[in-house]
Amino acid sequence: MKQETATFAAGCFWGVEMTFRQIPGVLDAIVGYTGGHTQNPTYREVCSDTTGHAEAIEVTYDPAQVTYERLLEVFWQMHDPTQVNRQGPDIGTQYRSAIFTHSDEQARIARASRDRAQSDFGRPIATEIVPATQFYRAEEYHQRYFESHNVTCHVPVR
Repeated sequence: MKQETATFAAGCFWGVEMTFRQIPGVLDAIVGYTGGHTQNPTYREVCSDTTGHAEAIEVTYDPAQVTYERLLEVFWQMHDPTQVNRQGPDIGTQYRSAIFTHSDEQARIARASRDRAQSDFGRPIATEIVPATQFYRAEEYHQRYFESHNVTCHVPVR
């Protein structure tokens, strides 16, 4: 079985992780930090808004079961990509909307998907589309947070 990786930031990573885990063909989704300049950041450091990192999800998926395009469709639906450095009540660069691409092909597909999705929004999409850098796995208590705490999160999927 071939596996591929996709990395997304769409605000608080707990709800984003939960949403991606529900997609058939997603093999794993882990929460972490990426896109910044601090090595091995902690949650406290990322929340200080000084590391440059975003709260992000690294998705491992089987492209024979789910396409990168489908993952992008869900990404656009689960948050407001027109907001800059925030999602809902969460404010700071760590909550920015971003797609971290792992290849030129992913970058091309992400840009085309953004352009198609733009018609669904009344304001310009602010989502960054940038090459993936080092992904740092978040602390274990953040992994599968909603499952381990028996709570749910409303992530608006249109």
